[in-house]
Amino acid sequence: MKEIKAILQPHIVTKVVRALHALPHFPGLTLSDARGQGRGRGAGGSFKLTEDDIDYHRKVILEVVCNDDLAAGIAETIRQSAHTGNKSDGIILVSELCEVIRIRTGEKQDQAV
Repeated sequence: MKEIKAILQPHIVTKVVRALHALPHFPGLTLSDARGQGRGRGAGGSFKLTEDDIDYHRKVILEVVCNDDLAAGIAETIRQSAHTGNKSDGIILVSELCEVIRIRTGEKQDQAV
């Protein structure tokens, strides 16, 4: 089982969700509002934080739990549909899950998704 977490620009979320819903066997998703900041001044750049200039940008965290065989396709669909080529396009994180349990039925692992 995999967890895919994508940190996205808010204006692109609808496009990403539509692309995910077009996939066969899409298991569903969770969206959360977040605030944060990236690397600062781009690749190799630095960000010097002072109390006077703390600036957080609005982001959306999209989370998907899926079977291993679906993970690569879901991650690539997110990447393609979220790509603008601009700074702050976001990031996709894929993690291994040790255990998944559906609360309502008690189903575990693949059956729970």
